[in-house]
Amino acid sequence: MQMAIKVQALVNAGVYPDANTAIQEALRVLWQERPDVRIDVAIHRYRTEELSVARAAALAGVCFDRMKEILAKRGVPLRLGPETLEEARAELESLQRMRS
Repeated sequence: MQMAIKVQALVNAGVYPDANTAIQEALRVLWQERPDVRIDVAIHRYRTEELSVARAAALAGVCFDRMKEILAKRGVPLRLGPETLEEARAELESLQRMRS
């Protein structure tokens, strides 16, 4: 039997000061513990927000080449190369953060 945890019960027990804090913590843990969630979100944002491959990779927590493989495997067309100087700088910064 699976027990449903209610946010308000966590607040009432003093585990969290309010529902928003409990939800934010749950999302943070989900983000850390489930790489598949990070990848799915990165792919969605890549498709819908003109996110670069480098930024999608950083969001997913994988290297640039692995992100390209994931996108290709899922049938997502690659948009390689920045269209503006600002995008090129943003991609470079993202890659530098990944390397550090």
